[in-house]
Amino acid sequence: MADGTESESRKLLGRLREAMATDEAGQARLDRITHLIADSMGTEVCSIYLFRDVDTLELCATEGLKPESVHQTRMRLGEGLVGRVAKSGKVVNTPDAPSAKGFRYMPETGEERYSSFLGIPVQRLGEKLGVLVVQSRDAREFSADEVYALEVVAMVLAEMAELGAFVGEGAALSPLHQKSAMFRGGTGQEGAAEGHVWLHEPRVVITNPIADDPHREMERLNEAVDELRVGVDKMLEMSQNGDKEQLQVLEAYRMFANSKGWMRRMEEDIARGLSAEAAVEKEQSLARARMGQVQDSYLRERLADLDDLSNRLLRILTGQGKQTGAELPPDPILVARNIGPGDLLEYGRSLKGIVLEEGSVGSHAAIVARALAIPLVVHAERITTEALNGDQILVDGDQGVVHLRPEESVVSAFRDKIAMQADAQARYASIRETPAITKDGQHINLVMNAGLMADLPSLESSGAEGVGLFRTELQFLVRNQMPKRSELVALYSRVLDAAKGKRVVFRTLDIGSDKVLPYMKPTDEPNPALGWRAIRVGLDKPGVMRMQLQALIRAANGRALSIMFPFVAQAEEYHAARAEVDKTIAREKVLGHPLPETLEIGAMLETPSLAFAPQKFFDDVGFLSIGGNDLKQFFFAADRENERVRRRYDTLNSSFLSLIERIVERCGISGTPLSFCGEDAGRPIEAICLAAMGIRTLSMRPASIGPVKSLLLRTDLGELRKIITDARHRGVQSVRPAVMDWLSQNP
Repeated sequence: MADGTESESRKLLGRLREAMATDEAGQARLDRITHLIADSMGTEVCSIYLFRDVDTLELCATEGLKPESVHQTRMRLGEGLVGRVAKSGKVVNTPDAPSAKGFRYMPETGEERYSSFLGIPVQRLGEKLGVLVVQSRDAREFSADEVYALEVVAMVLAEMAELGAFVGEGAALSPLHQKSAMFRGGTGQEGAAEGHVWLHEPRVVITNPIADDPHREMERLNEAVDELRVGVDKMLEMSQNGDKEQLQVLEAYRMFANSKGWMRRMEEDIARGLSAEAAVEKEQSLARARMGQVQDSYLRERLADLDDLSNRLLRILTGQGKQTGAELPPDPILVARNIGPGDLLEYGRSLKGIVLEEGSVGSHAAIVARALAIPLVVHAERITTEALNGDQILVDGDQGVVHLRPEESVVSAFRDKIAMQADAQARYASIRETPAITKDGQHINLVMNAGLMADLPSLESSGAEGVGLFRTELQFLVRNQMPKRSELVALYSRVLDAAKGKRVVFRTLDIGSDKVLPYMKPTDEPNPALGWRAIRVGLDKPGVMRMQLQALIRAANGRALSIMFPFVAQAEEYHAARAEVDKTIAREKVLGHPLPETLEIGAMLETPSLAFAPQKFFDDVGFLSIGGNDLKQFFFAADRENERVRRRYDTLNSSFLSLIERIVERCGISGTPLSFCGEDAGRPIEAICLAAMGIRTLSMRPASIGPVKSLLLRTDLGELRKIITDARHRGVQSVRPAVMDWLSQNP
């Protein structure tokens, strides 16, 4: 194939198809393929390197290098020219390999005789499988046609590997999707679960990567693209009255669907011998590779649009829709690249766990997972390319670890952990009705966080004394248009009914940052956590705030009502929001609607600035709730979405406890009720220390109430406060070691 013609390319792919159709073992098939490629390319050498693990490549077949080096020659990712191709995912084409950047001589292969080197990554949809290499004695650079043709061959090799065509002895030739795999991610929601994989987006399997009839494949591609274009046009017609952002996405879809360049490249791939499906996937793989290298957020979004469009086209061509015929297992663990809150709520409590390749600890999916108390791991890279429907999977949300197709020893240890947690929960159930009164007689009010009606049964089952935080944004996030006031009135009324007289604190709409409404134009902010969010949005868009306040007042219907404004950074913001409440109350009175029996208006203290507000603010505010997650990230300047830094700083750090102490003292002077809300409130060690610092109300997820109460009942807060004070006076960075030592001596 030295002339690089299309007919020669098709001829080689035809020979590859014959090799794939034989009953030969994987090694023999690989050996035959390297011979075919070297012969067709007119080169002395063709070698195939495959990954034996995520960091190591192994020479699995060669024509031209020393046969004894097969399965003996290995290199790390980035090592040598082959490792460079594997790491970058880019072609290396050089006429003088020994002088090329990164060259490493492998004496056992005998490659010193060869000057020219062409390395092509073998990858499928962003999953790196190996490297295809051709070499020749002549010092020449391979032509663009030759590079293109070998890329087509690499694409077919990737599909053949996916179909199990190269299974043999050794790690590099072990079957795909059968080995045990462990993924380390981030904790989105704590808890542990065992189950079986349910893919939100089932993998499209291409069984015919090589075209039998290129003309027929061209027809199939054109028919599928026409169907795709019609579908996009219909979506656009149906969304004409929708929000601008959704229309922009669909316009981008239409632009790509009608792109002549996209179509031309797929037609060229078919002309080279690929099937229509393989041609689409080749373009999709290139787009995913570019997506990982592009820093510009707009370009990344557009490449993501192209990726989604390619998926739609593949499903049309293969007939493999989302409904694959597979049945949802009785213990489903959802695996997805990402998922919206609406889709997640459709699954509901049927899910035992969730694993996302993307996502974040503050994403919509994490909010819903916490509301449903479903263990969630985020940032589990590559899991969607590795997992198959029905695979056994273990999710450890506490550690942010996922075990796919685990070995029996791992399963046994994991089940022991779940059994211990179940035993502990049984013990906690026995103290459900017991008030959380410490050994020195201090009553700690334990309340729960909620955001869905489905959470409210936990009020009774967990022993919570009320709802310290009801997140109202979920009802705005899970729909494509602003909810009606009447719908919110009905929902908030049901929440108060379900609480049966227990106090419910409604937090007003906390949007912005990572919680952008589908129908709200996103603001492209460099640091959204510090940007236009929460109370700032409410004060700038008072119409939405007033509508929500009206809904809350009408839902109360004469009952007690507690409202809390999020992310208040200075006293003026609270006073402005409070003025909106007063206006709304006055208007509701004129309209003849019943007013709340009692009305509490509070604020979340999530910024250090509010801790230093004038004392008059503490006199005026109805109550304060420390938003621990945000306050900690701003105090330590450590983004809680950043795994590198978010675990670096301890809640029991002496400096942070000094801030907590100041807030407690200032609330004490004014007699202002104070609570602590966040992940740390539900961690027993942190919870007892916060109580020892003077906080008497802790708001947490329902499952944490039992463990926290159990430890509080055994704790003398006065003694613990002395331990904390002594440690701080000694100048320690964190009081945790001193606290743990004290607990070990006072079991």
